[in-house]
Amino acid sequence: MLKIAWSDIYAHPLPENHRFPMSKYELLPMQLLHEGTIERANLFPPSPIAEKHITKVHDPEYWQKLNTLSLSRSEIRKTGFPLSRQLIDREINIMHGTLLCADYAMEYGIAMNIAGGTHHAFTDRGEGFCLLNDIAIASQYLLDTHQAEQILVVDLDVHQGNGTAQIFQHEPGVFTFSMHGAKNYPGHKEKSDLDIDLPDGTEDKEYLDLLDKTLSELMVRLKPDFIFFQSGVDVLETDKLGRLSLTIEGCKQRDRLVLETARICQIPLVASMGGGYSEDIRLIIEAHANTYRLAQSIFF
Repeated sequence: MLKIAWSDIYAHPLPENHRFPMSKYELLPMQLLHEGTIERANLFPPSPIAEKHITKVHDPEYWQKLNTLSLSRSEIRKTGFPLSRQLIDREINIMHGTLLCADYAMEYGIAMNIAGGTHHAFTDRGEGFCLLNDIAIASQYLLDTHQAEQILVVDLDVHQGNGTAQIFQHEPGVFTFSMHGAKNYPGHKEKSDLDIDLPDGTEDKEYLDLLDKTLSELMVRLKPDFIFFQSGVDVLETDKLGRLSLTIEGCKQRDRLVLETARICQIPLVASMGGGYSEDIRLIIEAHANTYRLAQSIFF
């Protein structure tokens, strides 16, 4: 069964930001349920994550300041969000969602979080709408519980996974692969284990050929036993922040490549939603929904 982390807290209203459409977290599960891709039984509600998992990845001092709403104005500004208790409560539920997805993926082959992909959160700070790093927390959990020895992070959001790269820069058990816009945020890129910087305007064929070749090589060279997939849809040509030129179909084929690779190689996979900022919310929902439709058809 496809297990999907989601709860009402994901869709709780937060301070409006024109670059961060929160409504997708409510609309996506509604769309998937309406069309019959999933049933209510597929959804599970995470609870707040235990502090011990957070401080395995993030500095205890940073977590304490975040949890007590004590960040400086400069630190708050870098996150992109006004700091609030509601925001922190939402974040720690999302973190637990991805961690629980890791367990479900070990059982079913795949699990997904209708949120997360918070790859701009560093060990000691938040940036770019990311306060804590769900992929890093869940990866560390798998290493600590000896459920995985070689994790591959496939980060295909249009923005580099700079926080994840920094967190695991000295951890050989996690290989960070980020394929992103060369001229896009962040201005200063961290060093992933593998970075592929794409020029503005990259289209479907060039993107998909490069991804297919890279995934094939990583499967042979790395032999991962777990994959975290950051499936941001801000690669679309319609995205306000993207600067790439993928079509809806190209984005769908991107997801197919990643999911079929995991399925064929029998590698458990967790997908987190990531970004998407097209003007038309329908395009965002359709692109994200394709990831879940493919998961159902490929794995079940």
